[in-house]
Amino acid sequence: MANLSIAFEVPTNETCNRMSTERPIDFTHLATQTMGDKELETEILQLYMRQARCALQELAGAEGAGLGAIAHRLKSAASAVGAFRVAAQAEALEAHPEDAAILAGLGAAVIEAENFILKLMR
Repeated sequence: MANLSIAFEVPTNETCNRMSTERPIDFTHLATQTMGDKELETEILQLYMRQARCALQELAGAEGAGLGAIAHRLKSAASAVGAFRVAAQAEALEAHPEDAAILAGLGAAVIEAENFILKLMR
């Protein structure tokens, strides 16, 4: 895998213990999950983007309980990397799989996180 540089550093102030709601990816959470290994962060973010994009494609063709199951998988993946907006939308869809507005919000959150990650890896 190509060695990519990520254009961020984990903040070192008192706010590190709180989840970030300002960015699509919580860097502090991600750094905790990867023990600060930048190469691992890059690999995990790339894997997350593929999983999230695949989940969106699956959601487009799913109905009922299938939507909830896909949303649950996406919630878990998003929570692991610190994509808490995506995780919240996926959790809402899991609870209300018939709600088209929640599905649209989830799609928007996934795309926002994906674009954010792509900008980091330039």
